[in-house]
Amino acid sequence: MLISSLQNQKIKDLIKLQQKSRERKNQKLFVVEGIQENLLALKNNFEAEQFFIFNEIFNAFELESLITEDKITEISKEVFEKIAYRQTTGGIIGIYKQKTSDLSFLKSKKNPLIVVLEQVEKPGNLGAVLRSCDATNVDAVVVCDERADFFNPNVVRSSVGTIFTNQLISTNKETFIDFCKENDIQILATYLREDTKSLFDCSLNKGTALVFGTESTGLSDFWLNEVTHTIKIPMLGQVDSLNVSNAVVVCLYEAIRQRGLK
Repeated sequence: MLISSLQNQKIKDLIKLQQKSRERKNQKLFVVEGIQENLLALKNNFEAEQFFIFNEIFNAFELESLITEDKITEISKEVFEKIAYRQTTGGIIGIYKQKTSDLSFLKSKKNPLIVVLEQVEKPGNLGAVLRSCDATNVDAVVVCDERADFFNPNVVRSSVGTIFTNQLISTNKETFIDFCKENDIQILATYLREDTKSLFDCSLNKGTALVFGTESTGLSDFWLNEVTHTIKIPMLGQVDSLNVSNAVVVCLYEAIRQRGLK
């Protein structure tokens, strides 16, 4: 079947999923564009509903072996150019069912390394954090009271598919604090006050949750009475802070350095 009309209902439905968070949440579906992104989704057991393929530029043998003909719809150049954010991602756009983990996933992990984001606001920052978490092989990424939509196309795109390689957990602050106390996981939050410790003076070898605040306002006061320590990244220049995604990657590489992972 070839779709050549932008008025086709399947194309209209796909555009709604791309543009509207409410549609994604209601349908529990999301859109994935690009060969690498679709390949990572399938390899990490995300369930595909449909693929839209522009055959003139689609050429991915490894991906072809993972998708079935009954889920493929061929689209024209005009349709592809309308629904593709980038024209250089291999001629494939997929629709998948959403999937996340929960805190019980971490119970089997010895000395887990967890990244916690409080109300992360910008999809691009969430995507960048996910790339760093994949690179350092963290055990989970927890978003407390999230504002960002995990499955926003900008998150999928900016994460270059690492949204599929990370264990994503959405929960509230109170539940997460209780979980850490029950499972002997220290909580280290990036925040500056009199008793704040340097990141490099903290032991990160045991179960650790690294907590990062919003880009605009930092951590809420809730965390300050609950954390094991507040920590800071030493700043040697004339500015006193890093972008949240940069702060995450510095802390994670210090953790894996201490843990002797290569």
